[in-house]
Amino acid sequence: MTAPLTPPHQPSSNDPWQIPPGGMPPKGGGSYPGVPMGPQESQGDDDPRADLRRAAVITVVLTVAGVALGVLWLWLAPRVPLISDNQAVFLKDSEGEEAIGADGTFVLLALAFGAVTAALVFWIHRRGGIALVAGLALGGLLGSLVAWGVGVWFGPERDVVAHAREVGKGVVFDAPLELHAKGALLAWSVAAMVVHLALTAVFGPRDPEPEWGVWPGASGAPEAPGAAPGSPPQP
Repeated sequence: MTAPLTPPHQPSSNDPWQIPPGGMPPKGGGSYPGVPMGPQESQGDDDPRADLRRAAVITVVLTVAGVALGVLWLWLAPRVPLISDNQAVFLKDSEGEEAIGADGTFVLLALAFGAVTAALVFWIHRRGGIALVAGLALGGLLGSLVAWGVGVWFGPERDVVAHAREVGKGVVFDAPLELHAKGALLAWSVAAMVVHLALTAVFGPRDPEPEWGVWPGASGAPEAPGAAPGSPPQP
């Protein structure tokens, strides 16, 4: 009766799956079966907390930018002329389209703000992600609400009857600035999401191609003792 040449607790020197001295992984970033991945391999490059911070900053910045949208809307939106006869208030031009023009002006400005803010966010971060898109969507909605409030608050007098009595009979005055189509509040968010997703798809980083391992025995690699040619190694 003879003792085995290789102790049970030590791997054979011919084992192709043996970890080299020092525990260094093979070239190409691979790993050995049963060997846990390192911290850089087990965790992705994206930190969820960092993404949330970026999304929060984007939301705050876009909300503040809504002030600029409101000022531009107040400046560029057409006015609806009214006139009073001391009994009632009437539209000076009953066939005018100034009210529709105010809504259209808000939508066009919001679309432009959405495209510009999405391009700036992509240019700064050079990446996509759900957090950034959510920050753009929420920030665009809040910014639109702020712009709506700025335009209405700093626009013409909202009390039409009091304003008509103040200016007198037969004097033309401007109606309050209003947003009749409430769906216009989503224009900023929609434009921002579409533009950012398009930029990410065209110019965003690409995932690296997967590196396929080589079975022992292929391309001159050593085979496990007793294994059939071309068969996978036994762990």
